[in-house]
Amino acid sequence: MKAQNYNVVGVMSGTSLDGIDLVHVNLQYSGKWSFKIIHQDCKNYSPKWKQRLQKGIELNAIDLKQLNLDYTNHLALVIKGFIEDHAIDNLLAICSHGHTISHDPANGHTLQIGNLPQLAILTGHRVVCDFRVQDVQLGGQGAPLVPIGDRLLFSDYEYCLNLGGFANVSYEQNGNRQAYDLCAVNVVLNHYAQKLGKEYDDNGAFAKAGTPQPTILKQLAALPYYDLPAPKSLGIEWVNAYIFPILDQLEDPRDVIATYTKHIAQIISQSLPDHSRVVVTGGGAYNKYLIQLIDHNRAQKLHLPAPEIIDMKEAIIFALLGVLRLRNENNCLASVTGALHDHCSGKIYTP
Repeated sequence: MKAQNYNVVGVMSGTSLDGIDLVHVNLQYSGKWSFKIIHQDCKNYSPKWKQRLQKGIELNAIDLKQLNLDYTNHLALVIKGFIEDHAIDNLLAICSHGHTISHDPANGHTLQIGNLPQLAILTGHRVVCDFRVQDVQLGGQGAPLVPIGDRLLFSDYEYCLNLGGFANVSYEQNGNRQAYDLCAVNVVLNHYAQKLGKEYDDNGAFAKAGTPQPTILKQLAALPYYDLPAPKSLGIEWVNAYIFPILDQLEDPRDVIATYTKHIAQIISQSLPDHSRVVVTGGGAYNKYLIQLIDHNRAQKLHLPAPEIIDMKEAIIFALLGVLRLRNENNCLASVTGALHDHCSGKIYTP
């Protein structure tokens, strides 16, 4: 079979608000999928943009519409700058996730801003975006979407664990891909690190300085979500409603971070069988203390890939989702999201 090559840019903005991940990648299909990273970058959010995105869930319809428009303009500038900085040509498409403002699939709703048609007009390139809405309309969770990429690009590992704003896991079971959100991670840890004057808990320094509180750990472990069967997914609404009220019982942010870091490790350890090959990606992979806590409860160490994979795995996979959409092939798995059937999702905009 003659190899088929796709020159695309993948774009991802996660709930932890680390920034906008951009990756110029060549995806190749020759009986199986492979990829090569050509350029990559992460554009940090300004304090103003962080605040606007954090407050997005509180906006009325008119203000939210304006935020969507403003963010799309900002995203277009960032993407266009990335393309120009690296002199990227012959680009097939920009494949963009957008930024999640609200996610409530139980009520048939999910919103990722930055997925408006002017993204294509402003960048001057074809855009594939807005991958989650169709899945929710089909009765699915609209998340996680990355597992199709785990299956096609990272099949050497039995389990794919991502530690971003939320932790999610993906694996094959009886010929079907299974995946679900495990717990909140950086969306919580970063919130309390910022109370201590830092953007995040660097290598778990705050967690090591604090004292885990057993009573709070028990309250967290008792949350009903953890006993629900998959498919299931989490959003900031769940964190606001259940996690913060428990953690805010503690006065010292260091104790909060110590307690919650231990909670993350416990939830993840319970979800990963011993002696399994697990690849770990996402910003949380750099939290050495968290990784040590997970390792402590397991019979085998986790595998941390090269930094470009840790940082860009989700952006790479959204590039793949966009290419699959252009090929009219399924890029959402019903076994993962609970939708009525596998489907090909995403909107295509042209300049």
